[in-house]
Amino acid sequence: MGALAKPRADALEARLAALQLPEGGWAEPARRDALARLSATGLPQGRDEYWKYTRPDTLNAPEAPEAALFAGSETLIFSQRERLKITFVDGVFDPDQSDALELEGITIERLSEAANRDIHWAKDLYGVLEARGQDPVARPLAALNTAFAADGILIHVTGRPSKPVSLVYQHRGTRSDAILHHVVKVESGAEMTLLENGPAAARFNKVLEVDVADGGRFHHVRAQGRDHERRAATHIFARLGRESLFKSFTMTANGVLTRNECVIEFTGDDAVAHVAGASMGDGDFHHDDTVFITHDAVNCESRQVFKKVLRNGATGVFQGKILVKKDAQQTDGYQISQSLLLDEDSQFLAKPELEIYADDVACSHGSTSGAIDDDALYYLRSRGVPRREAQDMLTLSFLAEALAEIEDEDLAEEIRERLEAWLSRRRG
Repeated sequence: MGALAKPRADALEARLAALQLPEGGWAEPARRDALARLSATGLPQGRDEYWKYTRPDTLNAPEAPEAALFAGSETLIFSQRERLKITFVDGVFDPDQSDALELEGITIERLSEAANRDIHWAKDLYGVLEARGQDPVARPLAALNTAFAADGILIHVTGRPSKPVSLVYQHRGTRSDAILHHVVKVESGAEMTLLENGPAAARFNKVLEVDVADGGRFHHVRAQGRDHERRAATHIFARLGRESLFKSFTMTANGVLTRNECVIEFTGDDAVAHVAGASMGDGDFHHDDTVFITHDAVNCESRQVFKKVLRNGATGVFQGKILVKKDAQQTDGYQISQSLLLDEDSQFLAKPELEIYADDVACSHGSTSGAIDDDALYYLRSRGVPRREAQDMLTLSFLAEALAEIEDEDLAEEIRERLEAWLSRRRG
């Protein structure tokens, strides 16, 4: 820490004083490597290029800020779906609310138990994809996670399980501070769906590392919401083999501060990666999607589709980059980020980037921000639709492109119903 400027070094020292580094087992070298990376960079600061739109103060603080609990009785999303449920309460595994960790075509273990062994398949992945994702942009909160996460789920997919694995994050402590690290390895020809939902904690730091081998397929759908005062910094690091597929969709409704980072690397030809999100914020809502996709293989396709609906002073952020290396010919990269501002007090801050070194590519990016179309609103009003209902219909239409990235139509419809319910509550 000696090379760091004093304010940054002091902030890191105070944060680390509140944590304890797990010791022993195959994960210890990766933890110490992550701690070394964190010590070299320090915690994120507002002047850092990729943090200039999002203040990291409360994510860096030694203690989690207080977050009130959600008082509503709304049924939890995905609860009516057949799934293998794994529950964490304020970052602590709850066996009573979880199913047995058994499912055909897949092995599931807890990090806290598996890390005590001398040999484990996750040794070749834990912290490895996170470390690769630190270049060229430092991601210190992810390094902190790798170093200090005491638990999480390790998933080894060798077949095609009959139902999705569902991670449920419950929040009960108003000052809870949760750190979880998950690792997923999808073998050649295997396929799985991972669901995530829940507020998790007053402050939540999560890393998900996903390695998809040749011909493997990984689907990911998560819902962030409920407890509004929560804060979260989540990270996905994915590596794709030849002819593999990775799809991730995130719905976010509520949350005083959410930062979702996604780092994807193509290492095999003919692979596909889609990452999408639909977020809706009201008032003191700050939502940041930061995506970095590296094409380092031939004939790969990537899509980034992010839509944000903002009102009453809410803030949305999108930072997306496509990096195409010189040998990644025939790359197809698409990026769109759009916001619908329902009043003049909200704002959308966007930083789309393309960096291309190959000459046979089709890459595009676009970013727009605007209000509901007056002509479309007039058309619906002229046919007897009340004004607020018409606004909601146009809002859902605006979000449709992002929801279309969900391959499972039933999941997409469930997400749509939740977004419609959110709008309806605020209409009242």
